[in-house]
Amino acid sequence: MKFRVERDALADAVAWTAKSLPSRPSVPVLAGVMLRVSDGSLEVSGFDYEVSSQVTVDIQGDADGAALVSGRLLAEITKALPGKPVDIAAVGSHLELVCGSARFTLPTMPVEDYPSLPAMPASAGTIDAAAFATAVAQVAIAAGRDETLPMMTGVRLELSGNNIALLATDRYRLAMRELEWRPEDPEISLNALVPARTLNDTAKTLGPLGGDVTMSLAHGGAGEGMIGFSAGTRRTTSRLLDGANYPPVRSLFPASHNAEARVSVPALVEVVRRVALVAERTTPVLLSFGPDGLVVEAGASEEARASEAMEATFSGEPLTIGFNPQYLIDGLQNLLAPTALLSFVDAYKPAVISPAGDDGEIVSGYRYLIMPIRVTR
Repeated sequence: MKFRVERDALADAVAWTAKSLPSRPSVPVLAGVMLRVSDGSLEVSGFDYEVSSQVTVDIQGDADGAALVSGRLLAEITKALPGKPVDIAAVGSHLELVCGSARFTLPTMPVEDYPSLPAMPASAGTIDAAAFATAVAQVAIAAGRDETLPMMTGVRLELSGNNIALLATDRYRLAMRELEWRPEDPEISLNALVPARTLNDTAKTLGPLGGDVTMSLAHGGAGEGMIGFSAGTRRTTSRLLDGANYPPVRSLFPASHNAEARVSVPALVEVVRRVALVAERTTPVLLSFGPDGLVVEAGASEEARASEAMEATFSGEPLTIGFNPQYLIDGLQNLLAPTALLSFVDAYKPAVISPAGDDGEIVSGYRYLIMPIRVTR
């Protein structure tokens, strides 16, 4: 194997592929990225039996072949190379990499020991890449991080006709975003639970490419239990989580509310951040709504305290409710709107935060539900 490639194209391809590699692989070869040259193109791929990544790069190929090298080491090296063409050649049990006057020699691993990448399931439909990336980022923030509850670490995709709903919850908050897509089958009705971290990394990478993302999902037969995404020269597959017993989280959204407030998103984020400086890690910030606006408070009587008043339009009986400050900020920052509409049943029931335009009307299919923290005053 011998070829020449542009430094930036190689660095991007290796960085994206190496990102999903395991830090503690069950066998050494799974820490590697496969470089395979054929017909004037280079395929860079990685696979750990859960997630596969593959990207194709245009090159000047002198000799076809394949080599398997440490993914993280190659990513660090290619990122640090000068901005010149890179010459790579497999020589015996080593890979030689030359860029300008920089020269690296890396040991290779046996290509024959590397597992074959899974085939991409059949295409289920396409969706605008940028809209998909935005929706995933809005929802994935609410997914759980506790690996002992794997079901909560996923984003649930509900495909129904030309509508997709994305939902995620860690039991303390719930995010949901609905948007349109173009399904292959207009009568499609499928659910899939995708690991949130994998979905977020994939969407973040494919979004800036523009155009459409093709979503591939098997239902029955070969490839079941797997989802795939592809755009441009990149493709990735992931095993699905078992979502058979995923809770009916949509029912958590209250059917009606008794009070609501409209608040500037940048102003409320800034005030919560400032006031929360005196809050302990598990201490909530208190939001007191009334006809005069909003007062945000934190801290106990025996400790440091803070309070700040700000403008808010409020309708309903005066209300004081406590929230985890970081969860509140996460929800507000992902509204992607200038105004937040906060809907309340009472101080002990979940509140719903929705994006609103300057006229106060809800502007997109995003909703963020947050559980209150009971506070004794």
